[in-house]
Amino acid sequence: MARILIVDDSQSQLLGLKRIVEKMGHEIITAEDGAAGVEVAKREIPDLILMDVVMPNLNGFQATRTISREAKTSHIPIVLVTTKDQETDKVWGMRQGAKAYVTKPINEPELVKVINELLPK
Repeated sequence: MARILIVDDSQSQLLGLKRIVEKMGHEIITAEDGAAGVEVAKREIPDLILMDVVMPNLNGFQATRTISREAKTSHIPIVLVTTKDQETDKVWGMRQGAKAYVTKPINEPELVKVINELLPK
């Protein structure tokens, strides 16, 4: 069982992601904006992070960049999960340190596959 941090400011999106991750048998930690996500990542050191992009305080691109460049958290794979579906958004997200990019509405089999591929073996 892995510990997965879900960062999203939408309660409905958070619940949907939690349902998928719980069904996979993993433990869930949550944060409701990018700044809180960075703090929780540093404190809890999860095995993987699912990160929304459009959030208040610190957006998902900024939070991903911070987490992926911090020595203590740089090893944690980050999956951007967002409604931003332009190729330029995906390229930018990957340049910030994300390991994968999944667009909303969530395709559950795709998300499960990505999580399974990125979790430490």
